[in-house]
Amino acid sequence: MLPLPAQLVILFGVGALSGFINILAGGGSLLALPVLIFLGLPAAAANGTNRIAILIQNIVAVAGFHQLNVLPWRISLLAAIPAIIGAIIGANLAVDVPDALFKQILAGIMIAVLVLIGFDPSKRFRANPKPLAGARLVFFMIGYFGIGLFGGFIQAGVGFLIISLMLLSGFDLVKTNAVKVLVTLIFTVAALIVFILHGEVNYLLGIGLGLGSAAGGWLGTRFAVKKGHDWIRVFVIMMVIIFAGKLLWDSL
Repeated sequence: MLPLPAQLVILFGVGALSGFINILAGGGSLLALPVLIFLGLPAAAANGTNRIAILIQNIVAVAGFHQLNVLPWRISLLAAIPAIIGAIIGANLAVDVPDALFKQILAGIMIAVLVLIGFDPSKRFRANPKPLAGARLVFFMIGYFGIGLFGGFIQAGVGFLIISLMLLSGFDLVKTNAVKVLVTLIFTVAALIVFILHGEVNYLLGIGLGLGSAAGGWLGTRFAVKKGHDWIRVFVIMMVIIFAGKLLWDSL
């Protein structure tokens, strides 16, 4: 096992990259979570520890969007209510999953997210503004309950699900990204509390990863260029394939 200073340096670097990816595209936890596992944390502890980084990163990102006056608070809070309920249920399920099974689930989710990355909902769908009421509102609320359930359980790839739901609900990409960071921040608090209560958080490693994520998240709110988006997608795809293969190998 690497000495603690080396682990913190690695986690800061991974955190910075994952934070930048999370803000611009989503999927940063697909890199951070496997690295925590490979550094020796049990699966549940890696899952809980990653929430510290997500929390810190999204606090910084929300502050950045707030400064730019693009945070739709009413929509975000409406989405957060079902997401919190789902996240609490998902996190409680996650703490009881055996390590080998969790690695298999994570690898499977990573492969599934590859399909979503290739589909790239931010390019395939276009906003269709209509009042958020009736069947549209029901779809929106149920969708965010499912997102909270998934996010509470594993987090990795939840950004792509939020982007898909928001665009399908008729919101533009500016509002979508702003809602994504605020809702993720809110339901991450709920999920993190569950992991803390079960003793599945390494605070030192989480803070190291979180400081890197904060730096990456801060940069991500200020860099929205198409070349960066495409390059990030290719990089994430390559890393996800490598990590998914390694996780499946380790779980056998």
